[in-house]
Amino acid sequence: MNYTELMEAARPKLGAHCKGCLTCNGRACGNKMPGPGAKGIGDTAIRNYDKWKEIRVNMDTLTERKPVDMSLDFFGKRLKYPIIAGPVGLVALHYSDAYSDITYNDVLVSGCAAEGIVAMTGDGSDPTVMHAACAAIKKAGGMGIPTIKPWGPETLAEKFASVKDSGAFACAMDVDGAGLPFLKVLNTSAGSKSPEELAEIIRNAGLPFIVKGIMTVKGALKAKQAGASAIVVSNHGGRVLDQCPATAEVLPEIVDAVRGDMKILVDGGIRSGVDIFKALAIGADAVIIARPFVTAVYGAGTEGIRVLLQKLAAELEDTMEMCGAHTLEEISRDMVRL
Repeated sequence: MNYTELMEAARPKLGAHCKGCLTCNGRACGNKMPGPGAKGIGDTAIRNYDKWKEIRVNMDTLTERKPVDMSLDFFGKRLKYPIIAGPVGLVALHYSDAYSDITYNDVLVSGCAAEGIVAMTGDGSDPTVMHAACAAIKKAGGMGIPTIKPWGPETLAEKFASVKDSGAFACAMDVDGAGLPFLKVLNTSAGSKSPEELAEIIRNAGLPFIVKGIMTVKGALKAKQAGASAIVVSNHGGRVLDQCPATAEVLPEIVDAVRGDMKILVDGGIRSGVDIFKALAIGADAVIIARPFVTAVYGAGTEGIRVLLQKLAAELEDTMEMCGAHTLEEISRDMVRL
């Protein structure tokens, strides 16, 4: 199966809203929620995609010819590629009932682990979602990152009990989930966290902690103050607030402010190996990609994950080779035009 065949297989299974576009750029799905769209007019998701395309790469083939190594050390794990599958929740609502959150997370975790990377699992108001996600991570030898919504203290305690039992090597919280409508309705103690509240959450987690949803230098510094091991420059895929800047626009200033203090990840509109190269050149340690993994799983399960990763890895390898980088450490900002 190739990537085009994967997309053709996925389209009939994705439900009424996702169009299964060959390139997922936020235009066809627009502002449909439920669905893969966003609140309001949906311009942030589209901007995420467009701004990566405005960055150009600097070709340089006057370099030694040698093999390209795309592997990455990430909190004690050696990942084959600098790619992490992003967390997705309520898949049956936003896509179709071909998968539930439980079955989706199970396939995602096992499929990514088999390909040498890790997945971040989604969370939900139903406690069984986190229990099942953590069970999938445990079955994969801890190769997964449970991602928890910014719930209130009692709910968080229950979630972290499952996380600790999973043997996961890191955990995450998508604080940008505070803008999701369902979170505001279901749990009045859920939502934004102060740096002090976040620091307590990180201490209680007892694992390297990734804070997802950072869009400013100020926010990155707050996460650092709270003790985060990593941040994700993210606007929740453009789903939670209209008229945000794109992640590509704010990444350089955040990298300049905190690189070396924490690991820096980025998501939002990254759809190719060339996009991945651009993010790494600006200074990210790795990227997170979410929606294309949904299409991959719906299209062909674990085989879909393999096909997607082969496509992304081939594009990244080619770009590194053509720009004169043979390891991730050799990728530098002068290899792109901002």
